[in-house]
Amino acid sequence: MSDVWRNCSVCKKPIKQGSTYQKCSVSSCRKSAYCSVDCWDSHLPIMNHKSAWAEEEKAPYESYSDERSPRRRIVASKPSVEKKVSSNLPQDILIVVSKMKNYIKAKSDMNTSADVADKLSDVVRAFCDEAIEEAQKEGRKTVMGRDFKKPY
Repeated sequence: MSDVWRNCSVCKKPIKQGSTYQKCSVSSCRKSAYCSVDCWDSHLPIMNHKSAWAEEEKAPYESYSDERSPRRRIVASKPSVEKKVSSNLPQDILIVVSKMKNYIKAKSDMNTSADVADKLSDVVRAFCDEAIEEAQKEGRKTVMGRDFKKPY
């Protein structure tokens, strides 16, 4: 088993378990670890922080891979009552119709009938429903791009 916790975000030198390392005081940079103040300092021009400093931290003694290993979550499916509730959902048009018509006109020099927006919105709803189910299977409350399967 390796005694390396992580690698430096700049020079990629290993940061050993239990050793000191530097991290950025800016909250959006907290995932990065730097082996020295010089490495931390070299990320400042890239990240364009207004007010930042290096904070000295101690690396944990357990390995980073164990800490970040994916966990399988089992989420129970909800009863079919939810499908009945979905009929109460608004059936608004989910497409910007003018942009869709402009796209079709530019691509094919064709006109678009009024019912296309309704049908396309139904397709978008179906894809969103499948993506919601995928996110729920993984135990997330956020739908991500990877939850959408390719339609072709």
